[in-house]
Amino acid sequence: MASVPKGRFKRFEHRFERILWRLRLIAILPVVMSLVSTVVAFVLGTLEIGKALVSLGDGAYTKKTFVAELLGAIVTGIDLYLIGIALLIFGYGVYELLISPIEAARENDQGGGGLLDIRDLDQLKEKLVKVLVVALIVSAFKAMLTLPIHDGPSLAFFCLSVLLLSLSGYLVTGSGGKRQF
Repeated sequence: MASVPKGRFKRFEHRFERILWRLRLIAILPVVMSLVSTVVAFVLGTLEIGKALVSLGDGAYTKKTFVAELLGAIVTGIDLYLIGIALLIFGYGVYELLISPIEAARENDQGGGGLLDIRDLDQLKEKLVKVLVVALIVSAFKAMLTLPIHDGPSLAFFCLSVLLLSLSGYLVTGSGGKRQF
């Protein structure tokens, strides 16, 4: 059985590693798609808020539920903005982690160390989780706007919802165990 010369194996290994390293560039696809999705989410959020503001001029404010519906539409727009921000963070994070650091973000101290400064996978996960939890809190707030309170159990459910939202907001801020005044 003939053995492969060490030099030939080393060349093969070097070529394979170069191909493997270049293959990481396929990550540009989720980056581009998340950035396009960010734009779509921002446009949809703006349209939702615009639609709510246009309803002010329609004279529909005579309905009993108008304020709840108006706030619900505005909160929906804000929720779409938050989802867009999460997609933006994801796109930037994947780009920085797998393709290349974003030099423009570090020029003249523009945003370096901010929300989009992602140096490892744990930072990306942490930032995404925070934004997504806030988006869920906003969605829950929207649902609570139209929650009918007719009796004791529905009031208890509403209070429990407020308590859970407060707890999740407290946990997201990262102040667990630290006293802040």
